[in-house]
Order: sequence, then structure tokens, then C-alpha cells
Amino acid sequence: MRGVIFDGKRPRFVDDLDVRDPGPGEVLVEVTAAGLCHSDLSVIDGTIAHPVPVVLGHEGTGIVRSAGPGVTHVSPGDHVALATLASCGTCPDCALGRPAMCRTSIGRPGRPFSRRGEPLFQFASTSAFAERTVVTAVQAVRIPSGIPPASAALLGCGVVTGVGAVLNRARVAHGESVLVIGAGGVGLNVLQGARLAGACVIVAADANPEKEAVARTFGATHFVHVPAADEVSAAVRRIVPSGVDHAFECVGDTGLVRQAVDALGRHGRAVLLGVQPAGAEAAIPVASLYMDKSVLGCRYGSSRPQHDVALYARLYEEGRLLLDELVTEVYPVEDFERAVADANNRRVARGVLSFGPIGPHREPLTAAL
Repeated sequence: MRGVIFDGKRPRFVDDLDVRDPGPGEVLVEVTAAGLCHSDLSVIDGTIAHPVPVVLGHEGTGIVRSAGPGVTHVSPGDHVALATLASCGTCPDCALGRPAMCRTSIGRPGRPFSRRGEPLFQFASTSAFAERTVVTAVQAVRIPSGIPPASAALLGCGVVTGVGAVLNRARVAHGESVLVIGAGGVGLNVLQGARLAGACVIVAADANPEKEAVARTFGATHFVHVPAADEVSAAVRRIVPSGVDHAFECVGDTGLVRQAVDALGRHGRAVLLGVQPAGAEAAIPVASLYMDKSVLGCRYGSSRPQHDVALYARLYEEGRLLLDELVTEVYPVEDFERAVADANNRRVARGVLSFGPIGPHREPLTAAL
């Protein structure tokens, strides 16, 4: 079968992968579409350390083809979005409704794939860049069959990360002010999460002025073009002189972490979403935290996938959550290298890899992203 692997030197498309059958509590999913997320690129460039060889991809959707013993909530033929959390459901964190903190779901890659007799690791418990993949049943969230695959693919990572950071981690309240640093795939979902939460002032900040139109589409009430990282806080305070209630850093830059904290008003919260290199350190003025400011980490939108992904799918059907507008371009999986080049050149909000016909879809975004 077709897929994309990374051997530690370069990623490449292959057509001779194999995957084992599902075991107890697992499902075999035929992947129809998968988003190319920054985390996949971070494995390739070494920002995220991962054992190799590995089948990439973690943001996908597909159709259940078979289920192992004990699986009851999905059946063959169901359309599902794939979550990356292979949580156990029984540990203290799962019992408290914090599956993103489940230790079973963190950093324990299995090897359900093989190629020419050699085992290959699974990335983020998902490996959505494969024509078929085996995941734990809890990762398969049933969604309506009418959602276009290219759009549905984004539910399991970019959407839950961005929207979830707003609703679950920061808990933005109606009427509050929000700053979103970086209007890429995650940042756009933070913007629409702030819109859904009822924030009254939503400022998007980005180094690319051509992102203004799409940022406003997703919910930004203001846009600031900041060519230099150290200009963010001053630009935002010209809009909200007392500082914002919430600031989300979606780039993965230590200097921007400082800017997020500096842009906060009293009792403000800075939420860090951008992937930083291992060992990265950010300098912030400790004295400013005595004004009840907080710096929060956030993994996977602090989400509960079986609840949150299903909720976001319903909001999409109601026209309240944007998915189609996130998809800039759809590529055949064989064009993986072109998709990576477009992502690295910031041509796309989200590029999506397709394993077959994707059905009807709205016109892609044309603004430079």
C-alpha cells in the first residue's frame, strides 16, 4: 500500500507498505485524506525527536474497515476522524477528563507497519500518511459521512488544538480580548475558537501582511503586521492599551513567548501552542507575573477527542465552524514533496494529502498564507 515514510535522512513516498490486522480494542481505518501539519515537518527537521524509520502523518480521516474484539462504538463502514491520543481511559488523568495527559498516549510509538520485512514505527499513534492504519478504538471518532474528507481530516489535530486551546485551556469568556500570534493553520483555529467563545476584540498578529484577509475570515477583528518579533506587544497595545486578556503564541519562537506575556493585561493568560525545539528557553520578566499573569502550556487543545471532535463536526454542519476554508490545496499522496515545499514556503494554511477522490469541496483560499 501507499504511504510516506521518514528514514532519518529524508521523507519519501513508497508503495510497498504493509500493516497488521487490528487486535483487541483496535480498528483498521482506510485513510481517505490527511492534513500536512507542522508537527510532521518538525519530525523531518529534527525539532521533534522520533525513532525511525517511521510512517508519518497524524491528522487524518477515513472509513473503518475492520474492528478488533471489544470495539463497540464504531463499526465497519463508519466515517471517522482520527485523534492522536491513544489514551487508556482508566488512569487518574483519563478518569479526571484529561486524556491529553494520559501517559499511555505520550511517546510510546508502536510498530504496526512493515516494509520489505522491516518494522516501521507509527507517528503520534496514528500514521495518517498511509493508505490504511491501525489505531486504538478511542482514537476513532465517528463523524457524519457528508463532511468532505479534506475538511474532516483537519478535525483531529489543527482544529482541536486551536479551538480547544481557547475553549478548554484558556477558557476565554464572552467579551474578553484575545491576541493570536501567527495566523497559520493552528492560529486560524485559535481565531475561530475566540469567535465561538464570544471574545469582543480578537487581534491577529503576523509577519505576512497578506494574511489579513483570511485572519478576518476566521474571526479577527483587528490585524497587525509585525515584520519584527519584538514589535508585537507595542502594536497590540495601540489597540488594547491596558493589554489583552489572553495571548496565544502559535509560531514556536521564544522571542514571541516574551511578546505574548508583554501584551497581557492584569490577570492575563499566555497560552503556548507553537512547537519549540527541545531545550528551548524563553526569558520573561518575573515581576510582571505578580499582576496575576499566567503562562500556560497546552497539549492537543486540552481536548477530549470523543467529545470535542464530535462537537466541532456538529458546529461545522451548523455553519458555525469553518473547515473548508482551512484547506488551501489538496495533493495526491504521491506529491508529498510538493506539499512540503508549499508548507515550508508558507503558501498554504493547510495542505491535505489525498489517497483517492475527495468529493465536492469549496474553492480553496487564494491569499498567500
